Amino acid sequence: MSAKNLLVELFVEELPPKSLKKLGESFADELSASLKAQGLAGSDASVTSYATPRRLAVHITHVAQQAADQSVAQKLMPVAVGLDASGQPTPALLKKLASLGADVSVLPQLKRAVDGKAEALFYDNVIKGVTLAQGVQKALSETLLKLPIAKVMTYQLADGWSSVSFVRPAHGLVALHGQDIVPITALGLTAGRSTQGHRFEASVAQVVLQDADGYAAQLEREGAVIASYTQRRAEIVRQLDAAAAKEGLKPIQDEALLDEVTALVERPNVLLGQFDPTFLDVPQECLILTMKANQKYFPLLDAQGKLTNKFLIVSNIRPADAGLVVGGNERVVRPRLADAKFFFDQDRKKTLASRVEGLGKVVYHNQLGSQLQRVERVAKLSGTIARLLQADKDQAVSAARLAKADLLTDMVGEFPELQGIMGRYYALHDGEPQAVGDAIEAHYRPRFAGDVLPQGPVSCAVALADKLETLIGIYGIGQVPTGDKDPFGLRRHALGVLRILIETPLDLSLSALIKLAAANFPAGMLGATVVGDVEHFVAERLRGYLRDRGFEVAHIEAVLAVLNGRTHQVLPRLQGVRAFAALTTAKDLAAANKRVQNIMRKNHEELGMQLHDAKVDLARLQEPAERDLYHAMQDITPLASDYLERGDYSQNLRILVTLKPFIDDFFEQVMVMCKEPELRLNRAALLKQLGGLMNQVADIAKLAA
Repeated sequence: MSAKNLLVELFVEELPPKSLKKLGESFADELSASLKAQGLAGSDASVTSYATPRRLAVHITHVAQQAADQSVAQKLMPVAVGLDASGQPTPALLKKLASLGADVSVLPQLKRAVDGKAEALFYDNVIKGVTLAQGVQKALSETLLKLPIAKVMTYQLADGWSSVSFVRPAHGLVALHGQDIVPITALGLTAGRSTQGHRFEASVAQVVLQDADGYAAQLEREGAVIASYTQRRAEIVRQLDAAAAKEGLKPIQDEALLDEVTALVERPNVLLGQFDPTFLDVPQECLILTMKANQKYFPLLDAQGKLTNKFLIVSNIRPADAGLVVGGNERVVRPRLADAKFFFDQDRKKTLASRVEGLGKVVYHNQLGSQLQRVERVAKLSGTIARLLQADKDQAVSAARLAKADLLTDMVGEFPELQGIMGRYYALHDGEPQAVGDAIEAHYRPRFAGDVLPQGPVSCAVALADKLETLIGIYGIGQVPTGDKDPFGLRRHALGVLRILIETPLDLSLSALIKLAAANFPAGMLGATVVGDVEHFVAERLRGYLRDRGFEVAHIEAVLAVLNGRTHQVLPRLQGVRAFAALTTAKDLAAANKRVQNIMRKNHEELGMQLHDAKVDLARLQEPAERDLYHAMQDITPLASDYLERGDYSQNLRILVTLKPFIDDFFEQVMVMCKEPELRLNRAALLKQLGGLMNQVADIAKLAA
């Protein structure tokens, strides 16, 4: 069958900009996957997605006019049902054959084969390949049902009676196979070759497409539309960079804003605007958020990253004189910035400290009390953690008490994204120490994967306290994350705690911190098992965090087995284990360690506390092999301890390699489980000492294959 390239376009009213990229990708992926599954397109067919504010389209190469016929062995029915006792066809079999376009003449061709527990009849049949029209119709119908549409619209068709549902009303359908129209329908539309270009700048009312391959070029030439989402985005980036460079500035980097603006325009044209410099007295975060969120502008920064009074507009039109467009945008942004300035000025008339009591009227959770009660718990825990970090306890307590007060300000009420950021500005305005202001802003960090961590011990103390209080409180009232549902962000809070402890790093016991956080809640408020539950929950997040950093599961488990809550050491220990595991002797030592542990497990069961208190008696080391092992251990123990104290975990593990020949000789020549009680106890004590020496950094037995 002849193969040509296929184009399918659905022309609609303006699509939701934040969904356009995903809609375009899904439209192309689903439609092409269906055609491949039906045999109309090969697995190597090239698929190109197009998406603009008013269209979804896909171009697929080498699509056949008709799929190839397929030979299949069709199961008819069990032999006992299809044939009577004399081997003649039953009415049920004849009826089944008729439905397949066959009759009794094919009986000799039927095959018998065991299917499950019974023998069945099979018919070798040829299924005719679908035609292009059938296949594209099926593919489009399936695709429209699978698009990631959060909410559909139901609208009436032109006949006044029928109605259909889609993300936005559809007004045109194109389906071209080469130059030929594919006769399909969708959403009350019949496919043709005409589409529409730009609302205002197209050179023709209808773009009559000549063929599938010329779609993008013809649409840009006659319709003034860049159909490709990717190309349009790249063009916006190019224009933004060029316009900013001309001013000696740089546009703010915001991928989400760039995606959204790409979904709002079909023919991007970047223009330069500016606002009254007096607005720069307002914190730049407020101005930037106002311009980005409300106007979709790209603020311009100077070389030091400071906001200027200039911004870039991505217009959808290219008039000969852009002055009116720029002037209109400058007039629109002024009241927005004026609102931000008003909020900022009004908020500063009242101190943060005076707002704290107002948090008592804000419900945090009906089972956990008000925001004020929560703040008191966080403040107490912050002070304890600050003391452990040898930081200023009073500053940590003060920062924690003020950290949520900006929730009651006008600015944060208008822009919730600024919580913490505005708290810092208002605290410094009130004369609070710099460390307090910084901690107020930083206590939400890290807010997402890859976000910066709080800097400084006071900020770390408040951030840890805030996250631990949330974990203990929410977990303690049974609001446990399930599947992909985590409404209180407990996974994010757990990962935040881990990142602060590990990456800062901070020498704090995670287990102790969890117990301290739980102790701050009133008796009976939380579940009895909350401490253990949260420890387990955070431990699982730790395993995931370490896997994401590229460490092997066996290495992770080996380190965690002996870590004892010293999470700040987990990364260097894992790096040491990774280097050790690369040694050729590592597996042999791991196997020997495993053997030691197995012997010790049996000795512990039989000797109990006697072994716990036992020390090696040099006089009772009878065999040369056990004396040699003892002396070799004595030789390397000081070095191993020194490496451990200095955090040189790789060298601590490497030095164990020198013990290998002595361990081998010991197991070949010495009977640990001998009959003499005192001799057996002494040898068990020697192995206990060996195990302690070998497992300082990690339980290397877990590295054994």
